[in-house]
Amino acid sequence: MRQEYESDAQTYAHLAEAFLETFPQLKGIKFTHGWGGAIDTCSRFSPFWGKAYRGRVAYVMGYTGLGVGSTRFGAQVMLDLLDGVDNERTRLEMVRKKPWPFPPEPFRFIFIRLTQWSINKADERQGKRNLWLKLLDVLGLGFDS
Repeated sequence: MRQEYESDAQTYAHLAEAFLETFPQLKGIKFTHGWGGAIDTCSRFSPFWGKAYRGRVAYVMGYTGLGVGSTRFGAQVMLDLLDGVDNERTRLEMVRKKPWPFPPEPFRFIFIRLTQWSINKADERQGKRNLWLKLLDVLGLGFDS
């Protein structure tokens, strides 16, 4: 990955500005670090879990930018899976079921662009979802799944 995708001072400055607009009581603090890079995703736009190598390795993928806040939960689920624990976490549907794979190109590009357009339109219409987004919801795909 090219360095400019992982580190962009202008983006970090914009994020700091937005943060301080949200939390004005923290005016005067300085951010000393920033990081960025590729965002892992899946068709559900949320993490999913699994095991490999005859159950000796657990994994979690698909954080879709939610990684920092949810990695502790993801790690707890992975440890439960490795230990064979049956509990509230391991019974979650998002843990038990894998997301649908993304379609192959050129359909992937078409579906992603249609979804982006639909989300933008929903934003313009105070959240009113079009038929495409409603179909994705019914199929268990996307942000409202």
